[in-house]
Order: sequence, then structure tokens, then C-alpha cells
Amino acid sequence: MFDKRLMAMCPESRKFIAGNIICQWTELMMNAVMIFIIANVVGKLYRREMTTNGVIISFAILMGVLIIRFFMTKKTTEMSYLASKTVKRVMREQIYKKILRLGNTYREHATTAELVQESVEGVEQLESYFGQYVPQFFYAFIAPVTLFVLFGLAGSFKVAGVLLICVPLIPGAIMMVQKIAKKLLSKYWDQYAKLGSTFLENLQGMTTLKIYKADAYKNEQMNAESENFRRITMKVLTMQLNSIIIMDFFAYGGAALGIVLAGKAFIDGNLTLQSTVFMILLSADFFLPMRKLGSYFHVAMNGMAASDRIFKFLSEEEPKEKTTKLPEKGLDIRLSDVSFSYDGEKQVLSDISMDIRENSFTGIVGESGSGKSTIASLIMGHNTIKQGLLTIAGLHVADINEDSLFRNINYIGIGSTFFKGTVRENLLLADPGASEEELWKVLAECNIDGFFKEENGLDTHLTENAGNLSGGQKQRLALARALLHDANVYIFDEATSNIDIESEELIFSEIKKLAAKKTVIMITHRLMNVVDADRIYCMENGRVSGTGTHTELLESDPVYRNLWTTQKELEEYGKGGAAV
Repeated sequence: MFDKRLMAMCPESRKFIAGNIICQWTELMMNAVMIFIIANVVGKLYRREMTTNGVIISFAILMGVLIIRFFMTKKTTEMSYLASKTVKRVMREQIYKKILRLGNTYREHATTAELVQESVEGVEQLESYFGQYVPQFFYAFIAPVTLFVLFGLAGSFKVAGVLLICVPLIPGAIMMVQKIAKKLLSKYWDQYAKLGSTFLENLQGMTTLKIYKADAYKNEQMNAESENFRRITMKVLTMQLNSIIIMDFFAYGGAALGIVLAGKAFIDGNLTLQSTVFMILLSADFFLPMRKLGSYFHVAMNGMAASDRIFKFLSEEEPKEKTTKLPEKGLDIRLSDVSFSYDGEKQVLSDISMDIRENSFTGIVGESGSGKSTIASLIMGHNTIKQGLLTIAGLHVADINEDSLFRNINYIGIGSTFFKGTVRENLLLADPGASEEELWKVLAECNIDGFFKEENGLDTHLTENAGNLSGGQKQRLALARALLHDANVYIFDEATSNIDIESEELIFSEIKKLAAKKTVIMITHRLMNVVDADRIYCMENGRVSGTGTHTELLESDPVYRNLWTTQKELEEYGKGGAAV
């Protein structure tokens, strides 16, 4: 019913929760005073003792009490907001910091869609937990004890005792439901996360689905998942409705019992009319706080189910703090008997050994799925190596500080990301201190400066992921940003794929210039791009089939030779077709 982990994470919320409880208790006391005055007026009217002055005084006190109650209610709402505001900020900060500490390995623990849902919807559920449930949890136990004392002072500890004994029946009903609710809400959140992940995946791949006319199939798949989510939602609502019926039975049944007992005590002559009216009007307040707690309980359980997923992510083992920094020189990259699997079952790489010398041009080639891009991912520290050794400048990649790693090694892939904003803002990500002259220089080197000059210069606006640029323009801009970063090692992963011939030739020309003064690793399926490389590694099914220069591989490696022959035939056929 109460999660201490959440309170420990947000200790600053405690003062607002305490303020909320005090405000509610004050409101209860004002309600008791108001009912006492009404009961007193009824008693005096019954005895014909009421005077005009008495009516005026009673009315004035009632107005004063109502004003205080109004301000207490308003203050309670304010305290709820402040308590929940703090937890939302803290939880989102914790999730974001955890992602930063995990780095790119966070995907090994949770999908992006799951983290988005937990950071947004999951944290929002905690607003009700902190702002409503937690204060009500404490107030629901304080209120009946307070009323027990007031009823006793009013003349009947017997009635007060019976009502106090009945109050725990409501939390008892809550605890009965809790085990079922926890399991059900866990399934609810699992299905919710699964549906959200599928939706995001389909949205991102909408173009592909349309091209292959697979959108109808995915639509049916999403409908099936939506139906599963609807069913689990209906089960949650049914559970909540049934528990509300049980709680209402105890709450209103208990209040009715209090009224009956007070009435009987009055008939027996053990209570005055004033005390009887006071107890009858106030008996419901014995149960309403606990009944309200029951209502908040379902919202709180939803929040706690979300928090369980959040805490599970926050408790994931983090890589040890990386303090080792790369030197400016001697950045040789070596892979020694490296094997790797994404899921722990299917091997993607098997006993890979490579020696990439500083200031050399190295090509990694092979068919799609041979493991080329996985090697780049390991060099960039995006995944954890569990078998074999990968060193940069003689340092284990797992020990190298990420800032140092990313400062010295730049990765340019087919899917380089651009952010909404101007060309200037996207370029300055690589070097915040770059001058306007330096920005235009790298754009000119990539032959894209003319296009932006015809637009709005460096202030040309880019839409989401530069959707208003062509594929070739995006890759040229990505290369310009990479050049501005001025790293020591550049990894080009299919950087010239899916673009026009002119852009491919221009980008490759810049890469060759770069290879004359930097370490360049060219990952490509097109062998023509690496014929001038100092060393080429040919991959097949996660293994190195051969290594050497272009000429050496043509003689020694049948895999490389077959790839080269096939590509030459296709290019010649393409030229022949174009001539026709």
C-alpha cells in the first residue's frame, strides 16, 4: 500500500505531503465545528431557547468556518501539486541520468519506446500517487482517531468505539484486492508498453510498409494487440469497480450503523439531541477519508506498477566509471579474437582479429549481414564485448571515457541524425566554437555551400531529421559536420549508400583526402570504394575470410574475388544498359 522507495527518492516532497495532511485535518475540524453549531441550533430550536442574537452569532461563526474551509481546500490542492511536481521532475531526471550513465548500452535493458512511455505516462501516474494517495494514506488513519475523541467528548465513547472498529474493514478490503491488482496492473503495463513499441515501430517504418504493401498486415497486428490491451483494461476496470462496491458497502454500512447507534442512544436517554444530531451528521466522516483512500488506491497501484518498471530500469547494473583517456597519438585499433552476440544465442562475430594502424586507410567489406557494422558499433563502445579484446592505443575500449572516445573517433553512417533547427545549429554540435568562416569552409569542401547560399545561408531551417533535404544533400551535410569535428579516427559505415552518383563521387573524394592525414575505416559493400586502401578485411558470416590489399585479396581470397567479379559484371551490365 505504500512504497518507501518513492519517498526516499523525493524527500523534498515530504513537507508538502505533511502540509496536505495538516490542511485536510484542519478542514475536518472546521467541518466538526460547523456541524456542532448546526446541532446546537437544532437543540435550542427544539427546546425553544433560540434567540435572534444566537442565530446571528451562529450564522457569523458558520461563515467564518466556511471561509477557513475554502482556504484549506485550496491549500490542499496547492500542496498536492507541489508534492507531485517535485516527483515528476526528480523521476525524469533519474531516468535521463541513468540513460547517460548506461550510454548506448541502455538498449540492452529497455527499448526506446518503453523508456518514452515510462518517462511520460509512467511518471504522470506518480503525480496522483504523491499528490493524492500518500497524503490520504496518512490522513485516513488520523481522521477516525480524531473523530473518536470528538464523539467521546460529545457523550458516547461506545458509538465512537463501534465506528472506529468498523473503519479498518475498508483497508482490509483494499489489501484483499491489492495482490490481484498488482499482478493485473503489471500485465496492463506490459501490454501497454508492447502496444506503444509496435506503434512507434510501425510509424517509423510507414514508408517501407507502404512500398511493400504490408500496411494492411501491420494494421491487423496492431488491431490484435489493441484488442489484448482493451481486454486487460476492461479487467482492470472490473477489478476497480468490484473493489469500489465492497468499499462502499463497508463505508456507508458503517455510517448507517453509527446513525442507528446514535439514534438508539438518544431514545434510551443516553444522548442529548445536540449530541445525537452531531454524531449523525458526522458519522459518515469516520469512513469517507478511508473510502477516498480506496478510490485513490487504484490510481496509486497504477503509479506503483509504473514505478516498479522504472525502478527496475534504474537498478540495472551500470558499467564501471570510465576514467581512461585516449592519447592524441598512437591510436592503433586492435581486435583480438573478438566474438559477439546481440541476444546471447546467435553469433554475429566469431574470433575476429584486426589490426588498424594509425593514419591508415582500412576497408571492411562483405555482403550484408556479414558483421561489418557490428565491428564499428564495438569500436564506438555501443555494445559490450564479452569475449575477446578490443583496444585503442593499447587501452581496453571498455575502460575509455566516452567523451575522450567520441572526441577522437567520429562515426558517420547512412542514418546520420539531424535536429530541427538551422544548418548553423546542427553544424555547431561538432564544434560549438567554430566561426562562420569555418562553417562555410567545411560546407564548401563538401560542395553543398552553393545550395545553402541560394536558400537562407547558415540560417536555412531544417525540418525533423533534415526531411527537407535530399539523400545526397544530407550525406554531404553529415560529412561537413564530421570534418568540422576534426577527430583523429573516422569510421564511414555505408556513408555513400542510397545517394546519387554525383554526391557519392564527391563524398568519396573527400574521404580519400581525409585518409591522407587521418585514420579512416571504410565499411562498405562496394569494393570499388576501397581498392586504394592500405589494408582490406573481407567478412563472411561473421568471420574474416581474408586480409590484405586489393591485389593480394584478388589472388588469395575466393570470397573477395567472387564479390569483385560479381560487382564488375553488374557495373558493366549497367553501363551497357545505359548505352542502349
